[in-house]
Amino acid sequence: MIVYAIAFVFYVVDLANRSGDAHLAAAVPAAGNAQAGAQGGTATLVKASRAGAPTKLPRSRWLRAGFALTVLGFLLHLAATVLRGIAAGRVPWANMYEFALTATLAAVGIFLIVQFFVDLRFLGTLVTGMTIMFLGIAKINYYVAIVPLVPALDSYWLVIHIIVAVLAVGFFTLSFGLSILQLLQARRGAKVKAGDTKSMAFMVSYPNQVRLEDLAYRLAIIGFAFWTFTLIAGSIWAEAAWSRYWGWDVKEVWTFIIWVLYAGFIHARATRGWRGTRSAWLNIVSYAAVIFNFSVVNVFFKGLHAYSGL
Repeated sequence: MIVYAIAFVFYVVDLANRSGDAHLAAAVPAAGNAQAGAQGGTATLVKASRAGAPTKLPRSRWLRAGFALTVLGFLLHLAATVLRGIAAGRVPWANMYEFALTATLAAVGIFLIVQFFVDLRFLGTLVTGMTIMFLGIAKINYYVAIVPLVPALDSYWLVIHIIVAVLAVGFFTLSFGLSILQLLQARRGAKVKAGDTKSMAFMVSYPNQVRLEDLAYRLAIIGFAFWTFTLIAGSIWAEAAWSRYWGWDVKEVWTFIIWVLYAGFIHARATRGWRGTRSAWLNIVSYAAVIFNFSVVNVFFKGLHAYSGL
């Protein structure tokens, strides 16, 4: 958590610098235009960016340092998770504390892997911030001593079911972060149209609203595929453990609700033409259901899936 916290600070400093650099990038052309007007238009000007295009700002050493610390934090996080499993003599997925440890590990791991395909390091503030928050909550509220698996969990389906579930949550988390930035870009665009070019200036260096929406949609589709398999694997496991595929247990119901929400988000955007803020909000509501399922359903609702360990 300490390493993640330091990485978070570096990402925040980079965010602050983006705002200052954006103001500078906007001020230099303006100053040049004024000078050109005073000298009859002969001054050499800094080339302004196209309308609506993100300003190209220098890559920040703070961002690089934050990302390097995120990699280090992930390796330490992975070691802690593996050691918990070794100490327990089983996979570390028997209670809320171990679920939180593994889910946050998956979110950070997917964040790192995605960088090989598209640069999403600008999500570092959100990813490390959420990881710190959930690890802190898990340590304070969910920590329990190592205990053996309950009979219903003692199955190879535990490995399959949980792995695909945490992978789905990892992709959903990145998609959620992109939708948040999409809303911020939309808000900034509205302010710029109103004549306020200084508000939320740091967003000028981020991808535009359309690009953010496209990335959020693509990651949500990947997460949805994993979540679909989570639902199927859970049903097969339920038949093996309780001799029925579906029993309307509260955890089963909420897993299905999440599936329906993301299916609705993907369907609405693909076939109904939902774009912009409506699409972003539907994605955010879907992710809120994921968090509710983990933090509320697992703790306060009792049923066959009451494995919180609390």
